Amino acid sequence: MASTFRPQFRMQSAKLAPRRSGTLIRVLGVTAVSVAGLALMIGHARADELPRADKSFINSAAEAGNAEIKASKIALEKTTNPDVKSFATLMVDEHTTVGDDLKKLAATKNVEPPTEPSVAQRAKIAILEKLDGATFDKQYISMIGVSAHKDTVKLFSKHAAEAKDPDVKDFAAKTLPNLQHHLDMANALKAKLDAKK
Repeated sequence: MASTFRPQFRMQSAKLAPRRSGTLIRVLGVTAVSVAGLALMIGHARADELPRADKSFINSAAEAGNAEIKASKIALEKTTNPDVKSFATLMVDEHTTVGDDLKKLAATKNVEPPTEPSVAQRAKIAILEKLDGATFDKQYISMIGVSAHKDTVKLFSKHAAEAKDPDVKDFAAKTLPNLQHHLDMANALKAKLDAKK
């Protein structure tokens, strides 16, 4: 009985061997396809990823806009000068609009821009908060109107020319003339305030 059992066992083993190797080949095939698909997905995600410089521009532009808005709201509370009040009102309105457009652009690029000014900008705003009267007006126009707009115009000029992402480049180019206009207005207002002794 033992001699008849062994051949049957050998036959069953022989029948199972092709099944096992076929299953192994199928498993390896599915694994290879999965790995290839994953590699393609990772490659595609990297291709869609915003270049680091363009992402940095979005973040810096958001911080600059946040600083303009925050400082200009303080100006609206503190100033009694109608020219400064008019400038501050325009800054809040226009930088809020630009900020909203920037948020929409950032959302399409999977970037979450900052909602506050940078640490350096917050320090400047803290200085402004301690000032009053004509001293406040002069410092607000000098630090926020002129100096901050010079930095922002420089930032937007660079990215209007050099941004890799066409949407980011277009946003920078379209926004730049208005920022330059803000700087021109601030320079004129600064000269007017400086003329008053």
